[in-house]
Amino acid sequence: MAQATSVERAGGWVRETIDIGDPAGGHLAALAFGPRERPLDALVLHANGFNALTYRTLLEPLAADLRLLAYDHRGHGRTTLPADPEGRRDWTDIAADLVAVLDRTGGPPVTLVGHSMGGTSALLAADLRPARVRNLVLLDPVILPPEPRPGGHSALAEGALRRRATFASRGAALASYRGRGAFRTWPDAVLADYVADGFRDGPEGVTLACTGAWEASNYRAQGHDARGALRRLSRPALILRAGQGSTCHLTEGPSAAVTVETVPGTTHFLPFEAPERVRAAIREAAGGPRS
Repeated sequence: MAQATSVERAGGWVRETIDIGDPAGGHLAALAFGPRERPLDALVLHANGFNALTYRTLLEPLAADLRLLAYDHRGHGRTTLPADPEGRRDWTDIAADLVAVLDRTGGPPVTLVGHSMGGTSALLAADLRPARVRNLVLLDPVILPPEPRPGGHSALAEGALRRRATFASRGAALASYRGRGAFRTWPDAVLADYVADGFRDGPEGVTLACTGAWEASNYRAQGHDARGALRRLSRPALILRAGQGSTCHLTEGPSAAVTVETVPGTTHFLPFEAPERVRAAIREAAGGPRS
């Protein structure tokens, strides 16, 4: 399924590429953690505007026992698949990429771990490929109220369009972000990893890999049916929702298979604020006996 593209390793991870057969060309850029001889235990999906490397410090401690694959969604990080924001109505394109990865993954069914948009995309993909999914760990997934307010994500979209796109260097971007705005609760190592793969080199310095237009389109494209996918879910799922400002508008699951837990003292960035709780959830979901 995937081929190593470098020997860049730290803590047991290596960069890989995944060809999902997109007719427009390009590939998904991925980070593989853990023993290469072990069947894949879990796929990890990042939030809108982020990249796989942002979750390195979360995942590295699991690499001694689990085989994990985290990839950059189209329009993010080092992935080179086309990302046209025009006319998008939902996240079916993001979910379809995950389905393509699942279809190319050998071995037993895998655990899907997703944060925010990544969690919702995992839920949509599990609805389409239940036989390839063992269970799910969803980290503050975007699950809107039954009757969401019109334009509920417009402020986030406008903010994405106004975000500064170019800096003289990654160091300058890091200095600008540290301790400010949405990044104020992020550990330095997480922020440095976000910046490392969140920018691409250009003639004027470095530019955001995820453009403001693409990030904004993800906020606005809410036509998918996450609640319907959750109701139809035939696999166990644990939802860890933020204690403050959660994007998951659920307090309990629609069935006994879905557990919803609010993690006190966390925001939407709970994977970085409560990493031990998240790691424990991944270990429990992905580490047990598999059929």
